[in-house]
Order: sequence, then C-alpha cells, then structure tokens
Amino acid sequence: MSADQGPAMWRLAGPLTLGEIGRLLAEGRTRAAGGDLRVDLSAVTEADSAALALLLDWLRAARAAGHALTVSGLPAGLESLAALYGIDTLLTTESSSRAPS
Repeated sequence: MSADQGPAMWRLAGPLTLGEIGRLLAEGRTRAAGGDLRVDLSAVTEADSAALALLLDWLRAARAAGHALTVSGLPAGLESLAALYGIDTLLTTESSSRAPS
C-alpha cells in the first residue's frame, strides 16, 4: 500500500459474540499488524463484551507494529459497553457514514 492510500478496510457482518470471535482473532491480528486498518462494524447484528476484547486485541497488534486501528459503525450497545468499562477512549472511532433510519 502506498503512503497516499488510506487504511485498509475490513467490513465485519453478522454476530460478533463470544461464539464467533475465535474464527476472527488471528485474521484480525494479521491485518492489524500489516498496516493501518479501519474495521467497519456497521453490518454487525449482535455484539457482546467479547467483541470489545477482540477489538482491544487487534488494537494491541496494530500498535505493536506501529500502525493505527480505527473502528467505524460501532453498534450503540457496544459503544455503551465500552463506556461502562471505561475503555471507550482507547478505541479510535469514526461516525458511521450511513444516515440514521
């Protein structure tokens, strides 16, 4: 990726819960370590605290490799959980580009 391109985009869809994150852990680490990454969660249908742990793991991988990880489309419930746990400031988020329905 050249310097003038933005971060790679990875769009996740469906549930992002304890039962689903195991299959995403290694791939997310690899993507985060490979360059700046924007994770789009706007198509996530369900998320729990395991999703936050997953995002924090990917954030650690990105930072360790000297890259940035940005999250967009964070579901409201996940945003509330992050605030409740006091980790909302650790996640760099972008507002969803979708208009409210």
